[in-house]
Amino acid sequence: MVTVTLLGTAQDGGRPQAGCQLDCCSALRLEDYRYPVSLGIVDQDGRGHLIEATRSLADQLKLWKHPSIHSVALTHAHFGHVDGLGLFGKETLNAKGLALYLSSSMKTLVEATPQWNLMVKDGVFVPSPIGAGQHVRLGNECFLEAVEVPHRAELSDMHAFIVRGPNRSLLFLPDHDRWATTLAFHGSSSIRSWLNSMEVDIALIDGTFWSADELSGRNQDEVPHPPVQETIQNLGKRHEGDPEIHFIHLNHTNPLHEEGSTEYREVTSLGWSVAQQGMTFTL
Repeated sequence: MVTVTLLGTAQDGGRPQAGCQLDCCSALRLEDYRYPVSLGIVDQDGRGHLIEATRSLADQLKLWKHPSIHSVALTHAHFGHVDGLGLFGKETLNAKGLALYLSSSMKTLVEATPQWNLMVKDGVFVPSPIGAGQHVRLGNECFLEAVEVPHRAELSDMHAFIVRGPNRSLLFLPDHDRWATTLAFHGSSSIRSWLNSMEVDIALIDGTFWSADELSGRNQDEVPHPPVQETIQNLGKRHEGDPEIHFIHLNHTNPLHEEGSTEYREVTSLGWSVAQQGMTFTL
């Protein structure tokens, strides 16, 4: 059995987000805190694998309750996805020989970043490049496949990952710019056709903002994430045979954090889902 646990549902800044004095952060109860997105995978041999290395690693490992990590995979270089890399070093976990799955451009960045490069030299990580369309075997009947998607690439490119188990497959797509550019990049005419072409049963997809006007003073061209409102308009109602779709990577301002919100009800009434921290999938 291959299991995947969602170890966080929030955008890079987490919830509450530093500096936010709005009710969405200042009025939170501890049980409403959310960690940045990350996945914990346990292969059929019982070995643990992480996707993303966040600064909330200690809390996420406590949530996951898995004793060992054999590899780490990174989607891209934006801070909330990589700022926990240092926690694997001798000051904290003192890990050794972890496979670090990443793109070639992300590998170049690791080598150019003194702290990360020192960890490579010390044997904490063994960089293992994985390119678009390539896959690596994590364990018996458990594979990790890279899927390149357009996303602002100041420091590295962006790869979503598909985790393929013996019975089902799960797409982890926390970030991308626009559906129009992603679908054109992959030669697909719709979200459904793209997911079907990848034979995905479960899709955890970018739900950073509910709408284009969620951040005051910034227009949609400055916010490279497809609004959930636009995504569900394109999808319509879930049909028989459609994959499960769960929205992740929610900004602290996103009303989907609140199960009682009109926006949450709109998503679920169509048959889609807002991901819950700690939820587990069996592949």
